[in-house]
Amino acid sequence: MTHPPIRAVDILLVAAGGAVGAVLRHLVDVAAPDTLFPWPTLAVNVVGAFVLGVLPVLAVVRRSRRVAAALGPGVLGGFTTVSAWAGQTRDLAAGGHVVVAGAYLALTLAAGLSAAALGQHLSRRPEPEEALG
Repeated sequence: MTHPPIRAVDILLVAAGGAVGAVLRHLVDVAAPDTLFPWPTLAVNVVGAFVLGVLPVLAVVRRSRRVAAALGPGVLGGFTTVSAWAGQTRDLAAGGHVVVAGAYLALTLAAGLSAAALGQHLSRRPEPEEALG
């Protein structure tokens, strides 16, 4: 399968989407209460995994590879974060909270994979047939 050539506009769309996603992620962090367990990162990653799984059901995404790129690697790429998750897990363990770190690691993996699978399942539902008439 050959991919279409990468154009500057494609890169700009992904970059703009990434900026939007990063700002949304920051707003979640700022709005969240400060607790030992990093709920904001968990929530962001699970929601992002679900939405990424659902994207193919959106007609605009199916019709436009540019919209798909702006929303997928762009917005959702900027919104979700593996690096923060890894760093937070490491920090929890290094701070003596090994059980919390393990729970966070396992919960993020399980919830993220489940959310992505649910999103993909929902995006594969058959579309209703148009009424004949």
